[in-house]
Amino acid sequence: MTDVLIIGAGVIGCALAERLGRAGAAVRICEQGAVASATTAHGEGNILVSDKSPGPELDLALLSRRLWPEVLDRIGTRLPADAAAAEWEPKGGIIVATTDEGASALRAYAAAQRRAGVRCEELDPPRLAAAEPALTPDVRAAMYYPDDAQVQPAGAATALLAAAVTTGAVVETDCAVLAPILRGESLLGVHTTRGPRFADVVINAAGPWSGTVAALLGAPIAIRPRRGDVLITAPMPPTVFHKVYDADYMAAVATPDTALQSSAVVESTRGGPLLLGSTRRRCGFDTRLHLDSLAAIARKALRLFPTLADTAIMRAYNGFRPYVDDHLPVIGPDPRRPALWHTTGHEGAGIGLSLATAELTSHTLTGTPPTLNLTPFRPDRPAVMPSTDPTTKTATP
Repeated sequence: MTDVLIIGAGVIGCALAERLGRAGAAVRICEQGAVASATTAHGEGNILVSDKSPGPELDLALLSRRLWPEVLDRIGTRLPADAAAAEWEPKGGIIVATTDEGASALRAYAAAQRRAGVRCEELDPPRLAAAEPALTPDVRAAMYYPDDAQVQPAGAATALLAAAVTTGAVVETDCAVLAPILRGESLLGVHTTRGPRFADVVINAAGPWSGTVAALLGAPIAIRPRRGDVLITAPMPPTVFHKVYDADYMAAVATPDTALQSSAVVESTRGGPLLLGSTRRRCGFDTRLHLDSLAAIARKALRLFPTLADTAIMRAYNGFRPYVDDHLPVIGPDPRRPALWHTTGHEGAGIGLSLATAELTSHTLTGTPPTLNLTPFRPDRPAVMPSTDPTTKTATP
């Protein structure tokens, strides 16, 4: 039986623990803080196919979207309360364009997605008004994606972890990684604040901190934090019925620009508040309140839903996503450090891509042919390997 040590108890680490435990591995999770308390807790819980262009990430998203209801149904047979806490809601998404140029681009984008297997259809004005009565009528095109879904992120992660624990997984919180335990170049385990922990395989699933962890283990990778902000309204009567966002969202996600990027994203929650997003900004681990980010979110949300003008904002929060320059996750073994794997770099799509990431990792570790080609996600690709300054011999992300 393989011993697997997972660094990080966010949704990626929890999904890995559930899937590897089900495959028969002896799993231990070391989490520097509390379970699902960092990036996972500060997300919106999106499981999206609508925001990904044809290619490896979309393939990963389609696999994960198929797995989510299957996995939650399986958990529900043994742990119904935990599965219910995930708040699975396949409510669908709607992308809107408010300019003629944007409408043409959106139609071309949707056509390419359909060819890649994504279900989507254009809504004419009457159908759009019926689907989202409060949405501005100033829309030039709208695409409906029935497979977009949402979960409560911390609830979903803890449901996966609860299922992992039933297979024997051990979870250690307040357990930070300090240094590797090596035999030559091979990784035997890690020194932690709770003592040494040995394993056949160590998986770096530390999200925005995975670059720091990788460097500690002697195999640095170019993962950076990218900050996002969200506004939460006071509880409201039913007002928004899908995840609704403008076509600028895909461009904001894909840009490498370090400056503030914003787009309108508006969606409901079961409790009544609306989540208003979203922003992208590369500013390290700066947690200070940025009023320009919050103002941009509010301004663009009002552009789509003018009726929100008098809505009270209850709170705002921000979180950090693991960013890679080529916008693809990092999944697989590190060739520089035998026994070290990375599963990180999902940026804001970690919830949605977590189950596919765990599935492919489990298949590869157990010798089962994976259902998708992992080559595009390999850790030794140029976007992930840090550059090296030849004059200082210092690796820089």
